[in-house]
Amino acid sequence: MTHVDLTDVLVHIDETLGHDRLKDLEGVIRSDPGVIAVGFRDDKPHLMVVQYDPELTQATRILHRVTDQGVHAELIGM
Repeated sequence: MTHVDLTDVLVHIDETLGHDRLKDLEGVIRSDPGVIAVGFRDDKPHLMVVQYDPELTQATRILHRVTDQGVHAELIGM
């Protein structure tokens, strides 16, 4: 069995997005082949945690996927 080192990144979303818009954004981020998981918490909707394989994608690519959706955001290191 191959071991994969995964990395997490925290994305801070500047806008207040509704639940449906967050779900749409989650779907866009999940479509990246290196992304393993995407999560939001209802009590902290401005924060999105993305778990990914750094051999397949990068945190900056994930951020660009968010901003390409017209959302203002920044990466917060974990």
